[in-house]
Amino acid sequence: MDADRENSVDVVYTDGQIIIDANGPPAQAVFIKAGRIAVVGSNEDVLAAAGPGVSCSSLNGATVIPGLIDTHPHLLHFAAFKGSLLDISDAKNHGEIVEAIRRKAEQTPHGSWIMTSPVGESHWFHRRSYRDLEEGNLPDRHILDLASADHPIMIHALAPKDPNVCAFNTAALKILGIGRSTPDRVNDVWIEKDDEGHPTGILRGSVTNYYNNDPFFVSLLNKMPPLIQPDVVPAALAQAMKDYNALGITTIYEGHAMEFPHIGAYQAFRAQNLLSVRVQTCPELQPGAFPADPKKTIAEINSTLEKALSLREVQDDWLRIEGITACTYGPCYTGCSLVKDGYLSPSGEVTTGKRSISEDNLRAAFEFCAKRGLRLNLCSVSPDEHDDHFAMAVEVMEKYGLKQTGWLLQHGMIIRPDQIKRLVELGFDMTVSTAFTFGEAEIYEKRIGSSVLENVNPFRLLLDAGLNVAASMDWGPTNPFEQMQLAITHRMYPSGRSNAGPAQVVNRAEAYEMWTRHGAKVLGWHDIGSISPGNHADLAILDRNPITCGLDALPSTRVLRTLIGGRVVYDNGDLPAASQV
Repeated sequence: MDADRENSVDVVYTDGQIIIDANGPPAQAVFIKAGRIAVVGSNEDVLAAAGPGVSCSSLNGATVIPGLIDTHPHLLHFAAFKGSLLDISDAKNHGEIVEAIRRKAEQTPHGSWIMTSPVGESHWFHRRSYRDLEEGNLPDRHILDLASADHPIMIHALAPKDPNVCAFNTAALKILGIGRSTPDRVNDVWIEKDDEGHPTGILRGSVTNYYNNDPFFVSLLNKMPPLIQPDVVPAALAQAMKDYNALGITTIYEGHAMEFPHIGAYQAFRAQNLLSVRVQTCPELQPGAFPADPKKTIAEINSTLEKALSLREVQDDWLRIEGITACTYGPCYTGCSLVKDGYLSPSGEVTTGKRSISEDNLRAAFEFCAKRGLRLNLCSVSPDEHDDHFAMAVEVMEKYGLKQTGWLLQHGMIIRPDQIKRLVELGFDMTVSTAFTFGEAEIYEKRIGSSVLENVNPFRLLLDAGLNVAASMDWGPTNPFEQMQLAITHRMYPSGRSNAGPAQVVNRAEAYEMWTRHGAKVLGWHDIGSISPGNHADLAILDRNPITCGLDALPSTRVLRTLIGGRVVYDNGDLPAASQV
């Protein structure tokens, strides 16, 4: 039986703007029956088709769009981080931080660590940070000691901003072995000290807790509890799905950094009918986000590939598992991206990047996927990485007689025009994020050179080439409507400059479709992403039309109600209740 039928309600929504075609006029009404779109059209036609006795709800002019599809959210990961940390993101001053930690300490066994979130926004969008505290800085060890002297305390600096800053109290410094004799700088970590040479508890530099291979900071992390505490994952995941529903998101693709236990968490939710987003996911070939991630042998790589193939499930209405993801290198900001001519690392030294997957292990994945029909998803950042991946793809395509790969390129934030043509020839789809322009483009410029900006997020060229290009939030911002705006403005932070050029700028309808129709195409999930008869009734009801409203007003779009399979999963209370007609 269709999984949407059990809890759905047959209903007609009238008097709205139902976006059927991003480039065409909206309809007035939609009839939802048994969890699917039954009829779309005028009020009269839809009511007539629904017949007497059906529940009816007036939209009062609100806009109905297909549920949004985020193809690179890290929903589970960010939920687990958040769930494991004391949230001080909204703190206004040191006093509020101390009080929050003090209350946590009252519930925490003596000697156990208390770890907090950063102040402000964690990922890319540091429009509010510790600098906006009334004191203008993080509290040092003396202030944190006021919260508790019996618990080691850390204020985390989450990736990916680098350099960054974190803070410890006296008990934590003692456990970590940081004292007067510790050098002011160890590797790429700077240890702040007072006039008498005592550490203040403030560390700067490469102090983020993932995508950070600094040997000194890794040694500190090894003395602390892991960032993700498994026991918090179920509750954190449930809350994160609700948060996404409130953004109008009904489908996600968890295709990066997913290990088998992470997939198991989604499987457990699916088994209990607890999912409130549709999920497509796949495992990672070789995890590389955390310093402790072990390198795999070729035997372990082959075992991972076989397991990924055995988990394949592409028919379920709620949870689909498809493919394997390989991230050969890493982010530019950490000096891990491949740039063969060299670029500046965070410490100012020249680097050409760092591999996280050996060439032999990567080749094994290409061979397996080409031979066995498993989708290969490549997280690839720089043009040099793309060239290497394309060469390996051509090699296995010729060996196994493939005309098209059917594979996926994720990230791809810096890509040359000739490589876009190559993607089409090789049969790739693509996921992108405007967050990389906003949050990383100025880092690329600083590390690689100003000429790089013309090839950052060239959405116009990607779409004109005929690629299926799906959008995502990835590191942020956590607002899909701001992401749509940034696909047009290509604004960079913190300067406010833009790299918008003929290679970058798309129109409003195209930005919208990257979050809807294109997302469904990339996932191969054909009954989502559009309001068409027979499709799942996955809908977001908005207070404005995201295609025609003022561009400056787009990020302020409010979601009034979200439905998945006709079932309401979020409601802000503004829409009237349905009544029978």
